[in-house]
Amino acid sequence: MVENLTPIIVTFVVYLIGMMALGVIAYKMTTNLSDYVLGGRRLGAGVAALSAGASDMSSWLLLGLPGALYASGLVEAWIAIGLAIGAIINWQFVAGRLRSYTEIANDSITLPDFFENRFHDKSKSLRVVSALLILCFFTFYTSAGLVGGAVLFESTFGLDQQTALWVGAIVIIGYTFLGGFLAVSWTDFVQGILMFLALVIIPVVALMDLGGIGPAFDQIRTIDPGNLNLMGGVGFIGIISLLGWGLGYFGQPHIIVRFMAVRSMKELPKAKAIGISWVVLSMFGAVMTGLVGIAYFADQPLDNPETVFLAFTQVLFHPVVAGVLLAAVLAAIMSTIDSQLLVSSSALAEDFYKGMIRKNAQQKELVMVGRFGVLFIAVIALLLAQNPDSTVLELVSYAWAGLGATFGPLVLFSLFWKRMTRNGALAGMLSGGLTVILWIFIKTDTGFFSLYELVVGFIVSSIMIVLFSYLGAPPTKEMEADFDKARAMDRGEV
Repeated sequence: MVENLTPIIVTFVVYLIGMMALGVIAYKMTTNLSDYVLGGRRLGAGVAALSAGASDMSSWLLLGLPGALYASGLVEAWIAIGLAIGAIINWQFVAGRLRSYTEIANDSITLPDFFENRFHDKSKSLRVVSALLILCFFTFYTSAGLVGGAVLFESTFGLDQQTALWVGAIVIIGYTFLGGFLAVSWTDFVQGILMFLALVIIPVVALMDLGGIGPAFDQIRTIDPGNLNLMGGVGFIGIISLLGWGLGYFGQPHIIVRFMAVRSMKELPKAKAIGISWVVLSMFGAVMTGLVGIAYFADQPLDNPETVFLAFTQVLFHPVVAGVLLAAVLAAIMSTIDSQLLVSSSALAEDFYKGMIRKNAQQKELVMVGRFGVLFIAVIALLLAQNPDSTVLELVSYAWAGLGATFGPLVLFSLFWKRMTRNGALAGMLSGGLTVILWIFIKTDTGFFSLYELVVGFIVSSIMIVLFSYLGAPPTKEMEADFDKARAMDRGEV
């Protein structure tokens, strides 16, 4: 717990008031469901890129990843390498095609909406199943963020876990409830900048305090030479599992929805440059924070490895600066939870309520359903976060795998394979999600069955997509025409 709390509390209060103010402003600009769940497709390049990065990384980037490096050494950097590769491929290939295709496919505003329109699915099965799976896996993901918030408040203010969970949840629910997608994107833009600065500043200042990178690495090597061995203690299956985290990018609705919301195709090259730079540099900062922590806290090892970032803020900086850096952790937590709540509420409003219950619902009615969906999902996530033994990395691992295997192959094949059919989409989605759930129960510590469930689920889903697409009737001429239009728009031919 920090001794001088006043400057940190003041910083937190100012920050939180600012986030709520953005929510109120966005509230006044939100008139229909498209505004609420997609911002009316009017995000600029910078906001789209930084909000995608911030909603992606959450507290995992500032707590989970540095904690893994601090506990196990450089070998955990394979996760960062896999994620960096995944993010680059996502921006390079998926962003443009998804932006164009969702516009061609009846101006789809959610992923379930896109799947239904992409495959001309009159049965509503794609919409309902995908919405259900989004709600299922996002409850775990949102819980991970709430656990991260509890770690932050416990470490900084000495609050008990229950109080910490509710303090963070009330603010996040507040501005997401009010402003929807615009509030989430604007706040994520600010939060992305805060996170980036924190991950650059902390390892640099810590290295200077240790006398530079050479002495710091010498000390790390002295403690345990394996700390700096990228291959240390991990075999081929282990490396594939860690790199496999990158496969998850293609199926994260809260990230790729930013691609759908970009103002125009002309904004994408700039957004891509900003987004890739942010991810790669932030990831490098997180890796260095964990590594340098091994040397810095050698004399007084931390009880909880996931507090290494928080510990640095307390020992290296003036309380005012520490308050800003700790606000970055809160920003990371908030930026992901708000996006997950919004995607979940949009699934309830657009895909269940409008799609299945009231097809002629008015826009104001749908926005209200979306807002109360935020409250509903938040309550469930709070209940799941009550387990004091949950770790940020563990919860994120499950949710990331579930979403990545369920939707990753489906998104990629639907964007780039004209022969794909509705039956292939449904089979791939169900098999990917179920494989992840089953694999968690049969997973072992060694051998093939130690493989990360995302990798297994991704492979199974891809096979099922191809198999069931070929078994049934081929795509209709209308589906093929939409595919060609989207491809032409992505290439700038129209």
